[in-house]
Amino acid sequence: MVGVSSYGVHIPVWRIKRELLGKGLPGERAVAGKDEDSLTMAVAAALDCLEGVNGGSIDGIFFASTTPPFYEKSVSATIAAVLDARREVFTADFSGSLRAGTTALKVALEMVRAGSADRILVAAADCRLGAPGTPLEQTFGDGAAALLVERDAKIADVEFAAHVYDEIYDIWRRDVDLFVNSWEDRYVYTCGYMRVVKETISRLMDKSGLNLKDVAKVVLPVPESRRGIELAKSLGLDPKTQLQDPLMEVMGNTGTAQPLMLFAAALEEANPNDWILMASYGSGGDAFLFKVKENLKMPSLGKKKIAQKIANKKTLPDYITYLKWRKLVKTPEPRVDMTVSYPSAVAIWRETHRIYPLHGVKCKVCGTVQYPPQRVCVKCQSKDNFEEVRLCDKKGRLFSYSFDPIRENTPVGLINLEGGGRVFLDLTDVDAEELKIDMPVKLTFRRVDLRREDGMYVYFWKATPIRE
Repeated sequence: MVGVSSYGVHIPVWRIKRELLGKGLPGERAVAGKDEDSLTMAVAAALDCLEGVNGGSIDGIFFASTTPPFYEKSVSATIAAVLDARREVFTADFSGSLRAGTTALKVALEMVRAGSADRILVAAADCRLGAPGTPLEQTFGDGAAALLVERDAKIADVEFAAHVYDEIYDIWRRDVDLFVNSWEDRYVYTCGYMRVVKETISRLMDKSGLNLKDVAKVVLPVPESRRGIELAKSLGLDPKTQLQDPLMEVMGNTGTAQPLMLFAAALEEANPNDWILMASYGSGGDAFLFKVKENLKMPSLGKKKIAQKIANKKTLPDYITYLKWRKLVKTPEPRVDMTVSYPSAVAIWRETHRIYPLHGVKCKVCGTVQYPPQRVCVKCQSKDNFEEVRLCDKKGRLFSYSFDPIRENTPVGLINLEGGGRVFLDLTDVDAEELKIDMPVKLTFRRVDLRREDGMYVYFWKATPIRE
């Protein structure tokens, strides 16, 4: 049987109170940091999913999003490079609708079932923009999830699946649009969302021969809380006991990642042999019926990831900060010293291993770890006698820190890594008053704030306090 053996989630640390987006609105939504996008969030979820898993055994890496940072450049290939995946690993990007996450999951399940792959990682992430002042801006949230699909799964098996396509103009974004567009609410929900999701779930239950009352938890795509409850009631579900909390009040609608994130939340509360239904919507519907493994103890790693990541938060001070981070307002361009160079595609390619999986070197004579890689050991002076070591998954402690006045006082620090090695990195998701010598930190893959972009996005590792 094919199913899910591991899951990972990423909820950005930043939140914005909805009352800043509309007077009297309750709750808050997750906001990607200034240096985050769908790629970096997918990397975070993938690393969370593969904690304790041998990454070298993965045969495929899929990425799904309606907001990839590139229209022509593979994000899944970047994720593979960060994960130190084997060169022959099959990578693919999925996009085009909010079903992209479950579409990628469907392809992964079928490939493993057919025997063309043993293990496939599926990562979905979104960072969608609603026009300022609209309900879409108020309900959207940013986040990512990842699932590890394999035969003889450790957490839950996929027993049945159903899919329908649907041609409809309800929610869309053209190639020239910055914001997501939507038609009138009543049409969107009655002619699209409600009709299609109900049809998809009905087909799934017919195929399974089960009754929805047999299902312990149902994960529905929820554009807004009221619509999710309305759909659940129309299906005959008890919203209080069977409907998975959509986390709209604390996170928001995370687009392609939403079904996978809510499925992970449902798993954390599941009992052995429970049935869990997961559905998605976007130009059609996908629905999967999972059966939780017998004798399974959840959470599998002894901690509830979702609750920790929801509790771990910082609040944006105002709406203008959100607009600046998403580049929705223009501010005067800072003067850039002529000595600041442009990024180089050739240099990035040449240093791929040093950048993406953060490879350093370990001296074969004395065991000293160094970054960046050197030819001579700083401790025993042996020459050209090193092995490459992966440093990005190491935790560390802040040895010293300062601020870069040229980059709006960005904090920078020297980090002593566990097991040896010292790296000089930007510090992110942290205020100046929080910084303390010897504070524990972890590394996080983020977008670099380039002063001369030259049409490129550049990514590298930064350090952030360990709050979980």
